[in-house]
Formats: sequence, structure tokens, C-alpha cells
Amino acid sequence: MTTVHPVGFAAALLDPDRPLPADVTSHTARHPERRFGVYRNNVTVSLIEALRARFPATERIVGEAFFVAMARIFVRAQPPRSPLLMHYGDRFPDFVRAFPPAADMPWLADVVRLEAARTRAYHAADATPLGPADFSAIAPDTLGALRVTLHPSAEIVRAKSPVVTIWAMNSGEAPLGPVDFGTAEDALVVRPHLTVVVLRLPPGAATFLGALQNEATIVDALGTAFADDESFDPTAALALLIGSGVAAALTPSPEAAP
Repeated sequence: MTTVHPVGFAAALLDPDRPLPADVTSHTARHPERRFGVYRNNVTVSLIEALRARFPATERIVGEAFFVAMARIFVRAQPPRSPLLMHYGDRFPDFVRAFPPAADMPWLADVVRLEAARTRAYHAADATPLGPADFSAIAPDTLGALRVTLHPSAEIVRAKSPVVTIWAMNSGEAPLGPVDFGTAEDALVVRPHLTVVVLRLPPGAATFLGALQNEATIVDALGTAFADDESFDPTAALALLIGSGVAAALTPSPEAAP
């Protein structure tokens, strides 16, 4: 039996400029270049299709031909590291940000980051989100000292571009219209139930949620957000925390224990 070296085989599989590995043979031909070429093409096409499925709004923005060409270069430069294709493309945002033909669309990588976060949220662990009744059961004077465990699917996407607006217009969530590309938008991506939700965050809310992720108490997170953005609205932030399903658990701070 002939043993095929996996590293050389994988490298030749994704690089059409590499020759057929010398240890690849078949029962019909000693050097099956044509068959290997078909297999190589099928693998590349499959990986491109995986990226198309994960980043549909990005493809709609740039067009199919541009996206496929960009994805093909990415596939050859950064092949999968896991057999789970649902994770393939986590490094696509950084690639797009540095992709010279997309240089006149500096906001495009933000859209890719948002779409990648949506896929991760979809496949994240399930957890029962807290709702208004859970928060109502807590004495108001003790709420501020609590820490919040965010839902496992929750991700915060911060951007200097209007990323939520652009994504929504190119995913069927909002009608097409004028876009102010100088506007910065932050997004919360979360799947509290069966559907992934993308919410545009009000000023300071991303800092507030980020502080909660870093185990700050609610009152300390509110203070951090105030320091970061003087237009921060604590009422809106608390309404988001209570109504979005982003909270999965509340625990007392160790400092607050008697």
C-alpha cells in the first residue's frame, strides 16, 4: 500500500501551481493528474460555497464574481483547520480588511465580522434567557450589586462604520436607502431562543455589556459606560439588558456578601 503524506497532499490540493504529489496513484494511471485536478476543484468549490453560505450579505454587497474570486484566494491562503465547516471563515474578516481590491470599502470587513458573529451565535450553546419577570423579582436596592452572565451566544461587534445598517439593507432586514458611512454603529448579536437577533446598540451600551462580560457588577458597568460616553442612557441600557434576552444569570458580587 502506498502512503500519501498528508501535508504535501493538502498543500497540492489547494494550490493549482503545485505538481501532483509523487505518491498519489490510482489503479488506472500511475500519475492521475486529471482526476486529482477534478478532486482539487471540487474541494475548492466546496469551501467557497461554505463561505458563500456564511456571508450572504457580503456577497450581495460585492457581487458574486468578486466574492468568489476573493473567497478562492482566501481558501488557498487559509485552508480549514477543523473538519467542522460551520466554523470556517472566522479569519475571513481580517483577510477582507487587508484585501487590496476591497480597499475602497473599509467598512466591508465590519459586515463580515457581523456575519461571522451571527453564525457563531446560531451554533452557540443553548441557555434560558432571563426576562422581565426575573428582574422584577429582585429588590431594586440590590440589583446594582449583581453580576450578569451573558447568554452563551452573545457577541458585541464594535465598528467605526454603520455596520448594522449596511448588513440590514443587504440581508432583507431593512429596505435599501441612503447610508452615512461616517456613522459608527455597535451591534449586539444574540440567540436567546431559536432565532439569531442583531440589535443596533445605543451609545455606550457596548461598553456597558462589555463590562458585564468582564464580571463587573451592574452599577460598576453603568459607571464604566458613563465614563466612556457622556451620552450614555442607563435607562435604555437596562431596558436592553432586561428585554433582549442577553442575560442568562444573575449572581451576587463576592464583595457584596455579608
